[in-house]
Amino acid sequence: QVFPVSEKLYIGLTGLASDVLSLRQLLAFRSNMYKLREHREMKPEAFSALVSTMLYEKRYVRSHILNPFTWSILSIRCVSRFYSFGPWFCEPVIAGLDAENKPFLSGMDLIGAPVFTDDFVVCGTCTSNLHGTCEALYRKDMEPEGLFEVLSQCLLASMDRDALSGWGAVVHIM
Repeated sequence: QVFPVSEKLYIGLTGLASDVLSLRQLLAFRSNMYKLREHREMKPEAFSALVSTMLYEKRYVRSHILNPFTWSILSIRCVSRFYSFGPWFCEPVIAGLDAENKPFLSGMDLIGAPVFTDDFVVCGTCTSNLHGTCEALYRKDMEPEGLFEVLSQCLLASMDRDALSGWGAVVHIM
């Protein structure tokens, strides 16, 4: 799903639906707090750094079920051993325009390791299909109509080969 952050900034989130919605709400909160504190919109680079650090933050998941008797005996230090690191199950793609209206693209894995590129970023269930199709059809400095056509063909061709990708696509133009 693609969510607008501002007029010139979008984030696409793939992954576990509950994590996508939770992360979207948390990102909206942090973005709004930034606007209130700084009195300006967040730059794509800053938003990418925010998403990366949020994905890398520790998110604890109980790995053992403890009964109430055990909770009363164990100290906080001992209880922390029963928790383990678990990431948000989301792969974000961030697309935006900077102050000079130059495109910004960033993609991340589950723990927030960013990839910055000038041409294209892919994520989701049909990543391998999208890589091949995009590498074959994309050329630098394409006209807007040609770029739209290439993007549409890449999405449709890749989704036809992957049953988990859903049916149909939406292209957002900035």
